[in-house]
Amino acid sequence: MDGSKAPWVNTTHDWAATVDADHLGRIRREPARFAPGGPEHLVLEIVAYAADEAASRGGGRCVVTLHADGSVSVQDDGRGTDTRVDAHGRVVRKPVMATKDLRFFDLPEAERLPDGHPRRGMSVVAALSEWLIHTNRRLHGAWSQRYEYGVPVTGLQPVEPDGTTGTCVRFLPDEALPPHWSPTAEDLARWSGQWPRLTVRLDDQRDGEARPGP
Repeated sequence: MDGSKAPWVNTTHDWAATVDADHLGRIRREPARFAPGGPEHLVLEIVAYAADEAASRGGGRCVVTLHADGSVSVQDDGRGTDTRVDAHGRVVRKPVMATKDLRFFDLPEAERLPDGHPRRGMSVVAALSEWLIHTNRRLHGAWSQRYEYGVPVTGLQPVEPDGTTGTCVRFLPDEALPPHWSPTAEDLARWSGQWPRLTVRLDDQRDGEARPGP
């Protein structure tokens, strides 16, 4: 076997790709277009994937954490980002960060996020983040990978299993985006209205206080 990914079926992303530099560059040239409203839109792009997972499983949860260093993380309790093993026994994770989501990116009317703007995909978050860490926990293993402006700067780094599955995406928004975002209970209620199978909790660690969602 030659290790080809050609037989792998593409559903949301192209398994044959790894990094689409042109795609990431296009996003970075137009931050106001792809992240209108700034960090809130990036968070919604991530939460939308947690909502997809919750809908497929009949329910799910995620926690949005605002960290003291200005970064934001979204952690869910799903099955984790899809991974495959190639013909050489190497683990390959679906390239959700560095390539376009085939369902949405070129089809801006396909879905709207709770802020009213088009859903484009996780690559928007990665491309418009100084750094992003994607931690992936599945039944057969756990890995973490770091990106800078959408480009992976590490390989898949093994993470000690903790008996859970799910995805955690932590990112520091690019300084070109609006710097301030203070989500409210009304914001979370609006998200729940669009994604009723997903329960979202907000943990604001900027002032040391946790704020539970509705």
